[in-house]
Amino acid sequence: MPKKRHNNRYSKPPSVAPPSLTLSSSRATPEQHERSVNHLLAELRRSSLNQNGAQNSFSVATPTVPPSIRQILQIPETPAPTPRRPQRRDADGRRIPPGPPPPRSWLSLAQSRHAPPDLKANIGGQIQHWPLPGAYAPEPHSFLDQILRRLALDWEQQRDWNQFYLYTLPSHIRIALLVYVSDFYEPGLSVKDLQLVLSGPTDELLIEYEVDKPDLNKLNGDVFSLNLGGSIGKSLTIKDLKDLLYPSKVEIEQPDLQDSWDAPGDAPGPVSGPTRLLPNLTRLSLAIDPGNAPSVSWKQLLSLASKLPTLTHLDISGWPEPSLTPNAKFAKVASPFTGRSVQYGGTGPYSHNLDSDWSEAILILKRLSKFLYSLEYLDLTGCGVWFPALMKESDGDFTLNFVDWVGDWGKITTLKLFSGYALADDSSRDQIFQFADWTESATAIEKHIRAQRAGRGRWITVEKDTLTESARAIAESQHLRGGLQ
Repeated sequence: MPKKRHNNRYSKPPSVAPPSLTLSSSRATPEQHERSVNHLLAELRRSSLNQNGAQNSFSVATPTVPPSIRQILQIPETPAPTPRRPQRRDADGRRIPPGPPPPRSWLSLAQSRHAPPDLKANIGGQIQHWPLPGAYAPEPHSFLDQILRRLALDWEQQRDWNQFYLYTLPSHIRIALLVYVSDFYEPGLSVKDLQLVLSGPTDELLIEYEVDKPDLNKLNGDVFSLNLGGSIGKSLTIKDLKDLLYPSKVEIEQPDLQDSWDAPGDAPGPVSGPTRLLPNLTRLSLAIDPGNAPSVSWKQLLSLASKLPTLTHLDISGWPEPSLTPNAKFAKVASPFTGRSVQYGGTGPYSHNLDSDWSEAILILKRLSKFLYSLEYLDLTGCGVWFPALMKESDGDFTLNFVDWVGDWGKITTLKLFSGYALADDSSRDQIFQFADWTESATAIEKHIRAQRAGRGRWITVEKDTLTESARAIAESQHLRGGLQ
């Protein structure tokens, strides 16, 4: 049987006296009282305070005692804790991550590669791109958003494994997938990727795997927008896009003509042209980053625009100044008649600054407006360098060239003239002056268009940047200084 356990409630008291009685009995001797432990600790505390002369922020925390006992034991008062540092918060009131702030060079307009994600789209080598109105975009952090992001990050394998399934997705998901690939896939969107998503694999693969060729009119009949921002000039050219959307006509062998219409035989049927990939395209984004500006061509854009008379929304954010020969800006040739050197291209290095000559840019924009006469929305974010060409005039061959905001582009109701950048708190004065100059140009363009229409066209809304109070004060001081000089 198990043993019974007895809990002893009472025990024999210890034979040794507690330390409190020993200390109290020792108080009778004054020498021992002076050598008590509490007295020695108090002297050590006083000596440490006298030697430091001030409160040490790294001193060891001592336990606190009630004031009455502190007076009896002659313990000095516990030093007050150091005040807490105020919490660092940004302009929106959010707490800033702990640690030292990032260097100014990381947040400057020229070194945005190291900027945090919330500023990376606003400053530096990249500009802020606005989505096309009416274009479908998944909700952030939604299930579809995570799927498309994962597909774009793993696009190298997904375009091979799922090449027979990508083009069968719903149209709005396919267009959103192209945007995600342009944003998150480092090499960018190629013309083969665009063809794979919009029309499926090549004819050879369809025949090899016995898959029927899709009908493009049914497959892409409900596709109205195409956003290629970020890939144009990087992995995709305007010429490649034009050849894909509007392939060249294939020569078809014509049958031999008969001598008489009444002759027996089958009459030749009508010959159909090439099928358009996106027959109902009305919104197109060709936005680029400033780093890819040398790779785009206005000549190719004019060639593509001639095929898009029904386009209503166009985004060419970040495009360089209009020029047909941008690489010949500093080139000169000798005239065979006079022997003098003349400018080879239409725009020279001093055409805008000294001569105020915008003739080539005005002529190109005029040709573009002739092709895209159905535009209702135009995004020119990041094109502040050539904003004056939108309201200047130049002498042509027996005519005056200018951008017609009443006839050709009289249907435009929304014009975006943002700079694409954001001013930081520590922006230099040159950056503030440049930002203010772009804002003033956008305001002048708005007044010019409304004065040109004068009630004869649609009302236009020009969206532009606004200066902060501090930046406006700096810009006004510069204007006053320039006026006094």
